[in-house]
Amino acid sequence: MKTIFEKSSGVGNDYVGVDGVGSDIKELEQLIPENLLRKEPIGLPQLSELEVMRHYKELSDRNFCIEKGFYPLGSCTMKYNPKVNELLASLEGFANLHPLQSDEDSQGALELMYNLQEKLKYITGMDAISLQPAAGAHGELTGMMVIKKYFEVKGEAQRTKVIIPDSAHGTNPASAKMCGFDIVEVKSNSRGQVDVEALKELVDDSVAAIMMTNPNTLGIFEEQVLEISKLMHDNGSLLYYDGANFNAIMGWTNPALMGFDVVHLNLHKTFATPHGGGGPGAGPIGVVEKLKKYLPSPIIEKQGNLYVRNYNIEYSIGKVRSFYGNFGVLVRAYAYILMMGTNLKLASADAVLNANYIKEKLKGVYDLPYDEPCMHEFVLSGEKQHHQGVSTLGIAKRLMDSNCHPPTVYFPLIVHEAIMIEPTETESKAVLDEFIETMLKIAKEIETNPDEVLKSPQKTPIKRVDETLAARQPNLVYKNI
Repeated sequence: MKTIFEKSSGVGNDYVGVDGVGSDIKELEQLIPENLLRKEPIGLPQLSELEVMRHYKELSDRNFCIEKGFYPLGSCTMKYNPKVNELLASLEGFANLHPLQSDEDSQGALELMYNLQEKLKYITGMDAISLQPAAGAHGELTGMMVIKKYFEVKGEAQRTKVIIPDSAHGTNPASAKMCGFDIVEVKSNSRGQVDVEALKELVDDSVAAIMMTNPNTLGIFEEQVLEISKLMHDNGSLLYYDGANFNAIMGWTNPALMGFDVVHLNLHKTFATPHGGGGPGAGPIGVVEKLKKYLPSPIIEKQGNLYVRNYNIEYSIGKVRSFYGNFGVLVRAYAYILMMGTNLKLASADAVLNANYIKEKLKGVYDLPYDEPCMHEFVLSGEKQHHQGVSTLGIAKRLMDSNCHPPTVYFPLIVHEAIMIEPTETESKAVLDEFIETMLKIAKEIETNPDEVLKSPQKTPIKRVDETLAARQPNLVYKNI
């Protein structure tokens, strides 16, 4: 069949257009209902390949990405994705393998998934892993579905509550609520950790689980996690581990040692696969022995020398994702784990070191609500700068004029004017120093000339906008700026 892209006679100038069609394509018109046939040429511009490429390259240049500059997005672990991961994921045997291929013809892919399960079991201390969930929040949802099914089978339908710290990621209460649980908030203490005495007042036989992140969203390690674990288990409740901040503790400890029963991991954060833009992602969950029979099916198993997909799981919650999860992301994460080996421990150490370095340089100039040793991230407050005329949002916009993406702002909610910074382990000291210098410069500008700061950003494709107007009267028409 002829292509609908016609070629000009100009030497070295291949034109792309769809107005002209070949005779073979015209024959297909018989298969299309008359009312769906186009009566007039579509009228798309006739452009050379070079012009098209320049257009899309210019659009891509407007995007900020980790390859372009520093990306300290708190609680999102925007570390560099090594390009060898991309190369391996693009190998023909992985990229072109059909998901409905038989087990016998998919041994390479199944072996990789089985080995990844085993690596993640070792890293987390869990007894079984499901690779199906397609993102972190999806992993949370899957984990809470497992917990709900566990209590249903046990006949403990009265366990309808899930306890969640006030510093938690917003997806935690959403995931639990989607499973039909009632949400109970537990407050943080003066050190930014779960208030254990307040927790004791909430625990009774109506509580199914507590969802925790450790280190928590403030970047602080929950020092009383073993006491919390004993409290919950003595009550017959379970503990869920949100693995969003796992990058801080790889190789140093694991959720099993802390007493957790269910954990999800963000492969697109902790294990350096692509992140952002709505996907792709992968949020595998791990469970302790007593919860294995509730996992989504299939689980990849090894039977003799053969790798197989086992769909025969006694109380499985069923499939949570088409086929077997985002396989390309699994390949990238497995490559990263093999490449790093025991250096995963050093990655965590460097992430913690980088965060503490920036924190110590900026505290005093910016408020530090919880002056504790941090793990991989920390939370400043722009309250002082807000009183000087520039809010945290203004600081973020000023940062956009440097070679830096703004940190997470206004989260967690328990910190006013929050500025949440996570440098990851992949940035050099020179990059960290440049960021520190920029933040100090912005603080000084706010003291001396806040009106100039409020004009930012000036160097981005879209300058300062009227956000209220943009929200109420959005203009969604494309315009070449």
